[in-house]
Amino acid sequence: MNYSKKTVYDADVKGKKVLLRCDFNVPQDKKTGAITSDKRIVAALPTIKYLLDQGAAVIACSHLGKPDATFDAYLKKLDKKGVTDESKRTEDAWKKSNAKLTLAPVAAHLGELLGMDVIFAKDTIGPDAQAKAAALQPGQILLLENLRFDKGETKNDPDFAKALADMAEVYVSDAFGTVHRAHASTAGVAAYLPAYAGLLVEKELSVMGKALDDPKRPFVAVLGGAKVSDKINVINNLLEKADTIIIGGGMAYTFKKAQGFEVGKSLLEADRLDYAKEMLAKAEANGVKFLLPVDNQCAAEFSADAEPVLVEGNIPEDLMGMDIGPKTIELFANAVRGAGTIVWNGPMGVFEFDKFAVGTKAMAQALADSGAITIVGGGDSAAAVEKLGYADKITHISTGGGASLEFLEGKELPGVVCLLDK
Repeated sequence: MNYSKKTVYDADVKGKKVLLRCDFNVPQDKKTGAITSDKRIVAALPTIKYLLDQGAAVIACSHLGKPDATFDAYLKKLDKKGVTDESKRTEDAWKKSNAKLTLAPVAAHLGELLGMDVIFAKDTIGPDAQAKAAALQPGQILLLENLRFDKGETKNDPDFAKALADMAEVYVSDAFGTVHRAHASTAGVAAYLPAYAGLLVEKELSVMGKALDDPKRPFVAVLGGAKVSDKINVINNLLEKADTIIIGGGMAYTFKKAQGFEVGKSLLEADRLDYAKEMLAKAEANGVKFLLPVDNQCAAEFSADAEPVLVEGNIPEDLMGMDIGPKTIELFANAVRGAGTIVWNGPMGVFEFDKFAVGTKAMAQALADSGAITIVGGGDSAAAVEKLGYADKITHISTGGGASLEFLEGKELPGVVCLLDK
């Protein structure tokens, strides 16, 4: 995949209407609907301000949550959950459930951050959106209603994509968290408009692209999380690029089992043992150091209140691995200490339980102290870095969970491929 894409700096936007795909999929309080973190809105501000300063009329769009775009889809979801209450199976109930996912609160908050009025359209490509887009003047900003209220968005329907594109003259993608999806607003519109990367997407492409294609060495990849199956392609791709691969989290136990160790009640994907053996053999053949835990903090049950039991080597059959132990922390920290580039994706243990978050916290500290180019890819690893106050010591924290994972897999991302090459 070509990471060198034209950006907003290459686009002539003066006096033009720009369709800007943002990631305003913000967390909200389930009861009040109040935005509980505005990080994604704040992240979009540099691109928005640049476009407005250049004299563009900005038509921003985003999804929020997973609304049911049709009544039938809503009913199917209720069927899966076993909901038989007829009062919840009406069209009014469907509309109310979707109403909670309106972008109206985002428009209000964005206006506060920008210090200006953000016009809000009550639909995406309907009469309200079209009228407000047509009347939009340079230096003004309009936010369309939740894209996923229309079934054409996730299906990448060409008619829906064209209707979005018809409101503007230029397209800018600044939602890295969605570029791995071939949706109408992330890829489809590029068939009808010249497509450029926003400043957020440009940073992701330049930092992560360089890390994979031309890293400062030694290049160390730190991978955690629950399952090997979630990271199969990532491991396979990084074995062609990295000097050292560190494996922690639940996925480590499948590799330990493949090496002949007993793992007790630990998370184990028995159907991935042959794959784990293949990856260990590939690492040896490629001269890649492949580091696994040498000791683990274990517990008799999966609980925040469980007492940690330190185990080296084989894990007894009545215990499960929950975090890496002190010797492993030292081993992993030494491996990142001399690195030139470090990519980290996934926690080292059950990070949501304080007693078993020690390994993940130690890895965050090790990255912060490494002096290397450090890239953290979303999820719990990003949360750990931010929670512990190390964010300002990390070179780059990716804004896309699924997108950064597919990036590390070496996949072509539809929302990147569609942008104009430099």
